Amino acid sequence: MWWIFALLSALFAALTAIFAKMGIKNVDTDLATAIRTVIILILAWGIVFFKGVTKNISLLTKENLIFLCLSGIATGLSWIFYFKALQAGKVSQVAPVDKISVAIAVILSVIFLHEKISPLGILGVLLIISGTILMIYS
Repeated sequence: MWWIFALLSALFAALTAIFAKMGIKNVDTDLATAIRTVIILILAWGIVFFKGVTKNISLLTKENLIFLCLSGIATGLSWIFYFKALQAGKVSQVAPVDKISVAIAVILSVIFLHEKISPLGILGVLLIISGTILMIYS
């Protein structure tokens, strides 16, 4: 089932790039990021309330909160730079560079989470990086 969610994530990430590029014409990218963030905030909390899982807040540990906050900061910075890149560049070049995060995430998961990567996985990471370079110069 995870792969269905992953494919849906990829679909919506692609739509994000298209909608964002259309929405940031003549708009300050920081303002655009703030508007996008409010929408996400409403959507995320709406889901939490709908599912009735607000009671689980008390189960969060200090470590959970620290890493969720760091993840939120990283997400915010990613969006800010993504919108700035989209405003200056073409979606067909910005989106592939943004998706090099897949290769970076795999590399960081090996370093920090001690996840194992197979030789085919290494080849996949190298192909992602190579494909990104080809997309930049196409």
